[in-house]
Amino acid sequence: MKLSTSLVAVKRIICDTPRSIFDNDDIEKAAQTILSVGGLINPLVVARSGFQSYKVINGDFEYYAAVRAREIDLKLGEMVSVYIVEDDNNEVIVKQIELFRDKNNLPEMTGTTIISQETLNSFVKSIESRIDNLAHKLIEENKEKFQLEAELKDIKKKQLIDIKPLDIFNTFEKLQLVRKLMQTGMNEGEGQKITDAIVKERDMKLFDSLIDVVERVKIKQKNNKFKKGISSERMLKITDIWLRDD
Repeated sequence: MKLSTSLVAVKRIICDTPRSIFDNDDIEKAAQTILSVGGLINPLVVARSGFQSYKVINGDFEYYAAVRAREIDLKLGEMVSVYIVEDDNNEVIVKQIELFRDKNNLPEMTGTTIISQETLNSFVKSIESRIDNLAHKLIEENKEKFQLEAELKDIKKKQLIDIKPLDIFNTFEKLQLVRKLMQTGMNEGEGQKITDAIVKERDMKLFDSLIDVVERVKIKQKNNKFKKGISSERMLKITDIWLRDD
């Protein structure tokens, strides 16, 4: 029996150990070294889990470094060197793992999971890094959101400022004009009557000024007489409210 490494596609290997227990920066550095030298100096130990598929027995960190290397450069990181555990070498490889790769050499303790301080520190560091990244991302998203809302508010304000009261009388559609008049305290019926009179007059000739609106807009009464639809005092109130609302 002769032990030799094999080249296996990274995508055909799975690992039960979660990636989160390893530090992202460490994985990134290891991946870069894999790409620099074109492979691992510490091959994975894998067992067959199916047809052309494998499961990591030893070398979890190396596996995730190889996965990252493949993400960075698919061509250079496509394959990884492994030792494949077969029936005829299983016992020997497991023994070597215990002797050469088990750094802690801790006795087995039934019902107890032993986590090294290094692993725990790496896990905590990884979680803190992800939390910091998430917090930074949320802060940036909120800043962009507030900035966009402020810009939209400024644009809307500028647009409204550009619309002068005289333009409202001359250009607004009936429904828009009724709503604008109701904002000044008119009820819907009164707003509709005055709007009809405004539209009738401006269809003949656009208003030259607010005074022109006051002079020309007339409302027919029950006795068939006409009265001003908007008095001078009321016009001052209307324009003041519109300008303050803008």
